[in-house]
Amino acid sequence: MPKPSNRNDKIVDLLRKELALLIQSEIRDPRVGMVSVTGAKVSRDLSYAEVFVTILGKNSDEDIIESMKALNRASGYLRSLLAKSLNLRTTPKLTFTYDNSLNRGRFLSDLIDEAIASDKKD
Repeated sequence: MPKPSNRNDKIVDLLRKELALLIQSEIRDPRVGMVSVTGAKVSRDLSYAEVFVTILGKNSDEDIIESMKALNRASGYLRSLLAKSLNLRTTPKLTFTYDNSLNRGRFLSDLIDEAIASDKKD
């Protein structure tokens, strides 16, 4: 199994930062809302990138699905903006994936708080 390269990590960090700025400043679709780019995974040949995002302020699953559809529809536009701002030989094709880790962490924190409260009662 090949060892991940340092260059790959640098490109992932650069993509994450640039995409966070571009989504905030360039995407005008109201369905997107407040998006936080939590991570990215780039293929070895740097032609594909899976970008993990969390959508803040939207609680229903339907709103999240609509936001993800809007982001994935804007992926070509974001890719062209990335190509202009980054000096890479190939700009990766972007796919956005919803990152549920924030909700999962909140759920686990609530479970811990409930366990501590029940211990104090006993």
